[in-house]
Amino acid sequence: MHKILSVVGTRPNFMKLAPVARVLRERTDVEHVIVHTGQHYDVGMSDSFFDALDIPSPNYALAVGSGSHTETTAAVMAKLEPVLVHERPDVMLVYGDVNSTVAAAMAAAHRGIPVAHVEAGLRSHDRTMPEELNRCVTDHIASLHFAPSPDAVLNLKSEGIHGESVHFVGNVMIDSLVHALPKATAALAVGSVNHERTRAGAPPYVVTTLHRPSNVDDPERLRDLILALEALSREVPVLFAMHPRTRKRLEEMRLVPNGGGDLHILDPLGYLEMLGLVANAGLVITDSGGLQEETSYLGVPCLTLRPNTERPITCLEGTNELIPPVGSTLLSHARRVLTAKSPRHRPIIAKWDGHAADRIVEVLCND
Repeated sequence: MHKILSVVGTRPNFMKLAPVARVLRERTDVEHVIVHTGQHYDVGMSDSFFDALDIPSPNYALAVGSGSHTETTAAVMAKLEPVLVHERPDVMLVYGDVNSTVAAAMAAAHRGIPVAHVEAGLRSHDRTMPEELNRCVTDHIASLHFAPSPDAVLNLKSEGIHGESVHFVGNVMIDSLVHALPKATAALAVGSVNHERTRAGAPPYVVTTLHRPSNVDDPERLRDLILALEALSREVPVLFAMHPRTRKRLEEMRLVPNGGGDLHILDPLGYLEMLGLVANAGLVITDSGGLQEETSYLGVPCLTLRPNTERPITCLEGTNELIPPVGSTLLSHARRVLTAKSPRHRPIIAKWDGHAADRIVEVLCND
């Protein structure tokens, strides 16, 4: 009997855990223990993601809460260590690049427990991003590296990580999308989302998210982007799923969007609701890594307000385009995309096929 322990802490982690948990649930030779660090601030939204993605309730909830990067990392390590001592897993799975990821990897390494990193090898090459540091440290601790794309494999090789530890398995985020898309489409079709969100009706409408510190912590930049979205909303409905961090910054600035357009400020959405809106959007404007991948699979145009991305395959083979986080640039690119007459198509990206989790479990349990 193999004992595999998964550690997750934020909603993007849950989407990566879900397909792996489903495949492990089918095996009789595996005990799968799930630890939820509670890094995410919104317990209610976390619970809704577990329900929507059909993830078993976590065996442990550490409730570390939010804090600085150092505070969160230290709290996860301190609270996870007794769990590792008690459970003594054969391997620990960590997902993505959040503080819980690197903290869990370090805690396991100190106990001599092998670490497997799901989504290994992604690099933005921007060390000012906390996520980049988390990715690098985790990969150099891990014993197994599950890479989502060929560029991730090359990144690992350039850092001296190669050979039997590296496995190109594909993208588990796409596994979750494939599994959830029929439910998300049905939910949108029957109007389970409220009137404010469905009044945009058929495309084109724009879905927007912003949360990265580089975009929302600079008051002038945030004001510039909000005013650009207001201007765009006078031409096409804009559904802005607002991250609490962004809302807090706007409140501090006393900036309330009121430009008379069709701009809808939405609370954070459940996974199915957000996926349904994105799948039917004419355009997505974001700084999120996960949305770059989802829009590429769905064939939805995406403008990413960042100078770099750890997912370059979404630009090379997908539908994503990096643009400077400048209001006038955002407006001109959005107008170009929305007026284009080219038919939508879904790019074919290697191993983004809904079976990445099967390949991960094959390596864990059989190799």
